[in-house]
Amino acid sequence: MVKLVEDERLDYLLAENLRIIQSPSVFSFSIDAVLLAKFAYMPIQKGNVIDLCTGNGVIPLLLSTRSKAQIVGVEIQKRLYDMAVRSVEYNQLEEQIKMIHGDIKEMPQQLGYGKYDVVTCNPPYFITPKQEMINENEHLAIARHEIYCTLEDAIKVSSQLLRQGGKAAFVHRPGRLMDILTLMKQYNLEPKRLRFVYPKPGKEANTILIEGIKYGKPDLKILPPLVVYDHANEYTKEVEEILYGKKDKD
Repeated sequence: MVKLVEDERLDYLLAENLRIIQSPSVFSFSIDAVLLAKFAYMPIQKGNVIDLCTGNGVIPLLLSTRSKAQIVGVEIQKRLYDMAVRSVEYNQLEEQIKMIHGDIKEMPQQLGYGKYDVVTCNPPYFITPKQEMINENEHLAIARHEIYCTLEDAIKVSSQLLRQGGKAAFVHRPGRLMDILTLMKQYNLEPKRLRFVYPKPGKEANTILIEGIKYGKPDLKILPPLVVYDHANEYTKEVEEILYGKKDKD
């Protein structure tokens, strides 16, 4: 049995045979995290992977279904870290997934420079606004705004943790694309794959998925667009498969 606190609930992790602890007032994962977990490169058999700003651990849980690599998740908020630890224990993945309660900026010194094959990160999207504009819910404000972690922090730390040739994958907003590309170049993460995510056909992109290689050679590939909903407001076939898995044919 898993211990749930306050308004927590135990949800199915969509396509995977996993469960995850969530809370409407503390943290629930978004489709962005699922898309990043699908987009990121993963070694099949062995390797070391780290997910920064892990929240309730959704990305490490999803990545564990794709690889036997050792996975670490780092989360600064104690409540979210605790949720992630209990989800890992519930799914009996303690031997593969380790959660760390701490500041990502301290991880290179704490865990070692150049130790990881893959870094994933779903960082806070919004530059911290004036105090009165921040969400009153502390947990949501920290997850969404650059209060403890800026975009530069996320990219710099990712580079420090990666070995040469290692890969870093991020999900973010298109409005920060130039900042992301500039910072990746600055910290020796050569952008290699970029995919724009569109809410519906004919709409502007509202999400980007981008991967870079530590000290890679310049060669950026723009992948086909990913559209979330069709004209009937139903998930497109690709997104439906990402979320719920491929349906068996009769």
